[in-house]
Amino acid sequence: MPLSDIKAKRVTGTGAVEIGRARIRQLQVLVGAGAGRLTITDGDGGETVLDLDFAQSDTHSVNIPDNGVLCTVDPFISVATNVSAVTVFHS
Repeated sequence: MPLSDIKAKRVTGTGAVEIGRARIRQLQVLVGAGAGRLTITDGDGGETVLDLDFAQSDTHSVNIPDNGVLCTVDPFISVATNVSAVTVFHS
């Protein structure tokens, strides 16, 4: 099975991640004061592919098993409650 290069993109708010079609392999999430929530959809208004809750004031690594989560169009961060930044590792 051929391996693919992993790339990373850091975002600091809601909106398109601007990476195009991608498999999300891992997330690094920086949460500020208050509990955090992060929701990623397959494009703006598309199907929810990840919906995660986080403890406050911490950095969280989310490892996604197997082949990751496929977004057929650009991943879109629709909710980033108390989330200061997200680094999306993708291929």
